[in-house]
Amino acid sequence: MAKSVAIVADRIAWEERQLIEAAPRFGLSMEWVNDESLCLGRSDSSVLDGFDALLLRSRSYTRGGLIATLAEEAGVAVVNSAAAINACENKAVLRTVLRSAGVPVPEFRLVLSRSDFERALEEFAPPLVLKPVYGGMGKRVTLIRDLDVAQSVYDYVEDLGHAFEQACLVEPFLAGGASVRCLVVGDELVGAAEFTSGGTDWRNNAALGNSSRAVARDPDVVKIVNGVLDVLGPGIYGVDLFRTADGLSLIHI
Repeated sequence: MAKSVAIVADRIAWEERQLIEAAPRFGLSMEWVNDESLCLGRSDSSVLDGFDALLLRSRSYTRGGLIATLAEEAGVAVVNSAAAINACENKAVLRTVLRSAGVPVPEFRLVLSRSDFERALEEFAPPLVLKPVYGGMGKRVTLIRDLDVAQSVYDYVEDLGHAFEQACLVEPFLAGGASVRCLVVGDELVGAAEFTSGGTDWRNNAALGNSSRAVARDPDVVKIVNGVLDVLGPGIYGVDLFRTADGLSLIHI
C-alpha cells in the first residue's frame, strides 16, 4: 500500500505538480491540502487523518510553524520539523541558535525601535543592510550606503510596517563575494550553486534572476551544512552562504 503524503500549501505551483506526478514512482500517494482549510487543534480528529506524512509547502511565514506544530501534536510526521521551521522563519532566532552552535553567521543587531536603529548605526559604519526578521526572496532588504538617508528609510519601517513586520536586523554589508546556495535533502548535501549579482541589483538572489553556476563539493561548505544539520536535524533545506575573503558565512536558510 502506497504511503500517503499531504502537500500542505496555499496554492499549487509547478513544483507541487511535479511532486504529485512523480510520487507513484516512489511508492507514494500525494494529495494537495489547502493550508487555509485545516482548522487544526482538535484532539479527536483532523483533516490530516489518514496521511502518513505532511510535506509543508506553505508560502506564509506565519502559518508554517503553527501548522507543523499542531500536525506533529496530532501524530503526523512533518517535513520539515516544527522545530526547524520555527527556527528558520525568524532570522534573529536562526542566527542565534546557529551562532551558539559555532556556525559562522554575519554580525547583526536586532532592531525593534528607532532607538535600536540609531544605536546600530553608531556601531556599524555604512554601507549596511536593513532586513526584516520575517521574510524571504530578498524582499524588503535595503542597502543603506549613506547615513543621510538612513532615518528616512526607517520612516517606512515605522509608518508602513505592522506588528512583527517592524522587527528588523541591521548588519554590515558583505561585499566582494558571491552567494552559494546549497540543497540539502535528509542529512546529505546533494548540490550547490554559486550566484552572482546580475545587472544593477546588488542582491545575489535566484528570485531576482541573477546568474548561477554549479560548484564542486567544498569541504568548508560541507562543514557548515553539517553544523546546520546538527542544530535543525534532517530535512529539506536551501542553505545560503556568502563567500568573502575571511571565509564562508551563513546568511539564510
